[in-house]
Amino acid sequence: MPKTPSLALTPTERRASFALAGLFAARMLGLFLLLPVFAVAAQSLAGGDDPARVGLALGMYGLTQAFMQIPFGLASDRWGRRPVVLFGLVLFVLGSVVCALSTDIYWVTLGRAIQGSGAISAAVTAWLADVTRPEVRTRAMAMVGGSIGLSFALALVLAPLIVGSAGLAGLFWTIALLGVVCLAVARFMIPLAPPQPKPAKPAKPMQVLTNTDLLRLNFGVFCLHLIQVALFVAVPPLFLKLGGLTAAELWKVYLPVIFGSFIFMVPAIFVAEKRHAHRAMLRLAVAGLVLACAFLAWASQSFYLLAFGLTAFFVMFNVLEALQPSLVSRVAPPELKGLALGFYNTTQATGLFLGGALGGSLIVWGGATAVFWSASALAAVWLIVTWGLKPFAPRS
Repeated sequence: MPKTPSLALTPTERRASFALAGLFAARMLGLFLLLPVFAVAAQSLAGGDDPARVGLALGMYGLTQAFMQIPFGLASDRWGRRPVVLFGLVLFVLGSVVCALSTDIYWVTLGRAIQGSGAISAAVTAWLADVTRPEVRTRAMAMVGGSIGLSFALALVLAPLIVGSAGLAGLFWTIALLGVVCLAVARFMIPLAPPQPKPAKPAKPMQVLTNTDLLRLNFGVFCLHLIQVALFVAVPPLFLKLGGLTAAELWKVYLPVIFGSFIFMVPAIFVAEKRHAHRAMLRLAVAGLVLACAFLAWASQSFYLLAFGLTAFFVMFNVLEALQPSLVSRVAPPELKGLALGFYNTTQATGLFLGGALGGSLIVWGGATAVFWSASALAAVWLIVTWGLKPFAPRS
């Protein structure tokens, strides 16, 4: 009988997973540090008293990310993961330095555009897929997802402290330093994947862009991140109102929520891998998302119930963040993983961009409950779309 593949990470897989998770965490920490304080700290810049200009500066990163994910993913398929990741990180550091030296909101906007043009998420995720076996890949992706969640919680604590002691320029210099740390990790700590045999008939890019299962997964990540950002337009003001907190104290809620959700997410990922139940777990998590968003609407007048609902949301969110890119790497032709993940990350960035705008509009129209019920309805549509996914065969 064929030997069952081990579910333990090999030393090389463990080293690569920890290093790539650390790279992702440091880079995302550099981005998250800006979110809690930029709207206030930008007032020290010329033009920083205009909310529209401040919003443009903050959102410019996501806009250039959306445009550059596919080119960077395709380039990583052609020229290798490491050189593309290093080039993208150089752009990230350069953009951070431009922001740190700026005294005008327009120059900060330019720096944010340069930061975002180093769109390496697809290349990094493809690199992780290259160096892990299908049997453990979702767990490796979960390590990356968990590190991003922890970075978000850490940023909520550190950002006010850094701005209070070093100002906005000091925050951007910190972000630039984190980019340099990422450069060192990418250059010296992450092993290259063993060379893969080239197929006799290479896949064409159009096969990636028209594959129905990849399109379903792309729609899923679009929905997931639209819902995430929309909720974070509605949830923080509710915590301030119900808990009597200040904005600087929100980390007291987010930190246990994110830690708790990570603890519950790990068993779900292990079960999915052990039983080869990735498709079933995906559907279960999306169904859980429908219920969690509906629960938030019901619990919007209770501080503790709201915190419980947010924890349930992040359990589902973290499971889906781990499962979906892993499944994209299984469905996509091996020689076009970077392109497939580039397309995936582009739809993710589009969801992030639209989530803020739609969340704000829904609050004006019907308050926070309108955001929660709309999020639940969108997740229900996603569940219907997900039902058409074919079984996933293991791939390298």
